[in-house]
Amino acid sequence: MALTTFSEMKRKEIINICDGARLGCVCDLELDDCTGVISSLIVPGPAKFMGLLRGPDEIVIPYCKIQKIGDDVIIVQAEGV
Repeated sequence: MALTTFSEMKRKEIINICDGARLGCVCDLELDDCTGVISSLIVPGPAKFMGLLRGPDEIVIPYCKIQKIGDDVIIVQAEGV
């Protein structure tokens, strides 16, 4: 995978290859305390109230589920998301 910064990653939309769903953009990362390696991408949950408000739920995508990091999107294989 290409080397990218968090600020670049936050601007990319995440697409689930399993169903073509647009999951949103990365809002946070989970890091392994011991190694400092990224373990998961965090995406805000689905929008509520006519798309204006976000719910408290977050989508956690394990880093191993990333298939490709492109110029504009991040392709993931996440069943059941």
